Amino acid sequence: MDDYEDHPELAGYEPHEERPLRGRHFTTIMRVAVFLGLAGLVLPGILITLATANSTALRACAAYTGFYAPGSVSFSTRFEFAGPEGAGWNCYAVSFDGQETLVRALGLIPGAARIPTGPVENS
Repeated sequence: MDDYEDHPELAGYEPHEERPLRGRHFTTIMRVAVFLGLAGLVLPGILITLATANSTALRACAAYTGFYAPGSVSFSTRFEFAGPEGAGWNCYAVSFDGQETLVRALGLIPGAARIPTGPVENS
C-alpha cells in the first residue's frame, strides 16, 4: 500500500531537509506583527466605548443631581466594580462639606437621564 494513495499530487515528493520552513526569528517577528495588528483593531473600539460611556454618565448625572439633589454643590460619576447595585456607573451628589451621597446607579451602560414629569414620592 502506497502512502500517497490519498494524495496523488504528493507522489514522488521528497522532502529536502528536516529543518522548519520558517526560522525562529521570522516566526517571532510575525507573532509580534499579528499581536500589534489585533491590538490596533480592538483597542480603539474599547477606548471609544469607554469615552462614550463616561460622557453619557456625566450628562445623565448632571440631570439627576439637578433634579434629585438641587442643594448639592457638585456631582461625581465613576465606574465601580462593587457598587451598591453591582458593577456599573454610579452618580453621586457632593455636598458643601465634601460628603458624597448616591443619587442614582446608572448601570453598566449608562443612558440618557429619565427625569419624572409628575410628582415624586420620597422613599
